[in-house]
Amino acid sequence: MNYFDDYIYTIFLLKIIFMILSITNIYLKVKYPGEETDLDKAVVFWREATSFIFVFLMACLLIYLFFPLRSKAVEINEETKLLLYIFGIVLLLTADWGEFFSESRDFIRVQDILGVNE
Repeated sequence: MNYFDDYIYTIFLLKIIFMILSITNIYLKVKYPGEETDLDKAVVFWREATSFIFVFLMACLLIYLFFPLRSKAVEINEETKLLLYIFGIVLLLTADWGEFFSESRDFIRVQDILGVNE
């Protein structure tokens, strides 16, 4: 195994940890509604930390894969394709859509034209 494969598997492991933490967070919210326990705070902290590390590692992966000065392209294997796909979904889900729809002047103009903003 080479460093690239190890890097890919590390990102997968990190994403699995994120999913476990997210499920744990949901479980704690259902079991203790309205309460914020120390365990819940720790789970939220580590979930956000793993999310940030995932985005950072994926950005580094993109820089490595698409480095413009490389003469020979890096072959993208199935695991890397899956990670890039997951990364796209994560970016779409974590985007601040509310701010875009409420603050974008162009979007507000489109709403006015369509009569949605009346």
